[in-house]
Amino acid sequence: MQPSHIDAVCGILPGHRIRALVEGGHVRAATEIAPDQIQPASLDLRLGRRAWRVRASFLPGRDVSVHQRLDALALHQIDLEPGAVLETGCVYLVELLERLALPPSIAAAANPKSSTGRLDVFTRVIADGMRAFDQIPAGYDGPLYLEISPRTFPILVRAGSRLSQLRFRFGSAVLTEDELARLQAAQRLVDTPEPDLGSGGIAVSIDLAPRDGVVGYRAKRHTGLVDVDQRAACDVLDFWEPIRRVGKVGLVLDPDEFYILASKEAVQVPPAFAAEMVPFDPLVGEFRVHYAGFFDPGFGWAAAGGAGARAVLEVRSREVPFILEDGQIVGRLIYERLTEPPQTLYGAGLGSNYQAQGLKLSKHFKTDVAAGP
Repeated sequence: MQPSHIDAVCGILPGHRIRALVEGGHVRAATEIAPDQIQPASLDLRLGRRAWRVRASFLPGRDVSVHQRLDALALHQIDLEPGAVLETGCVYLVELLERLALPPSIAAAANPKSSTGRLDVFTRVIADGMRAFDQIPAGYDGPLYLEISPRTFPILVRAGSRLSQLRFRFGSAVLTEDELARLQAAQRLVDTPEPDLGSGGIAVSIDLAPRDGVVGYRAKRHTGLVDVDQRAACDVLDFWEPIRRVGKVGLVLDPDEFYILASKEAVQVPPAFAAEMVPFDPLVGEFRVHYAGFFDPGFGWAAAGGAGARAVLEVRSREVPFILEDGQIVGRLIYERLTEPPQTLYGAGLGSNYQAQGLKLSKHFKTDVAAGP
């Protein structure tokens, strides 16, 4: 299928065009693709039955299949049909149920789902012959695999679990600095009076202002399992240490610890656009922010049930302690056009977990004790 509507309109494909790709056989699976896998501008990917514990992360490289590399790197095979525990500090490769036969003009990009990132589960999609993670070139025809490495909590997964998502793109439609400024003036992308705009997108800063309640969360070590398919099943305090205040110098990030924090800005994604969080310049600090970078059209949008929503930030320090201060820039939001308006918006009757969110843990945790006194 060569969708004629995008011949002259570059951008991200909305949900109904993703559905057309499925109906045209360009996205297929042995198990029928469920309607709720198709989001306003992305497709949820499902784990298949076969998984492998591997010695190390890898890319297959040009003209080499993933299975060819597995012959040398796999330690043992795991059947995910009944469910299996993936341990922290280990690297796994899972065959996905979905496979692609993309048209020559359509490329794809992957990212962890928001709930995956908030569990500190590192995931990346790889494909045959690829030399980069999460990037599927236009015209790719073949299977998809997901690399999974739980960093903090052991997780229980099974065939059909959804940890990653895929966007489809025709050309590039990233907004320029001038276009961002006009869109900010017209539709208020962030609620900052004079946001930091640049060719790298709109700056997002950290919120550590003293207030009642919780500023953030630090993950505990040596916890129980998190079942990735169970909502509100885990007690917050069994897995997280609430951070109720920070010192005068800010929040000191301990090396190799994992934190959930929130942006100072309330973010909106207008219906004709999609956004992606990208890391800020690594030269400004020894930390990594935000595994899960996709923001669907309608995120935080008032007409879709929001009034601006905070970006939840998954933060991990690197090799040395690092001080985060209130208002410090930690990432940027890149906005892209859709090829056409979506038929459904994030939060509009989809059961979206994070519409109008503030500081919020993943959907797996109970909410009744999250803030505490």
